[in-house]
Amino acid sequence: MVCGKCEKKLGKVIVPDKWKEGASNTTEGGGRKINENKLLSKKKRWSPYGSTLTKCMICKQQVHQEGKYCHTCAYSKGVCAMCGKQVLDTKIYKQSNV
Repeated sequence: MVCGKCEKKLGKVIVPDKWKEGASNTTEGGGRKINENKLLSKKKRWSPYGSTLTKCMICKQQVHQEGKYCHTCAYSKGVCAMCGKQVLDTKIYKQSNV
C-alpha cells in the first residue's frame, strides 16, 4: 500500500522481458551477444544480502524496497509503506494481530 507521491518512487518488478520487443535475452536488435562471457558482462544486480537492507519499524522484517514498513504492517495500520502517511481508515476493519 503506497500513497500517490511514493508510487513514482517504486522500483521495477523483476519479470521476464517480452519476446523480441527490446528483450535482453535475444540475439536480434543488439540484445545478447553470441559466445558472451556472462561473468564479465554482468550488470549490477539486486542482492538480497546487500548492505542496503532496511527493516520494518513494527515487526523488524526485511523490507524489499525503500520504505519504513513491510506490506503487511502498512496494510494493517493503513499507512503508506514508504513514507508512513495515513492512506486508509482501518477503524471499521476486523483484523487480527496474527
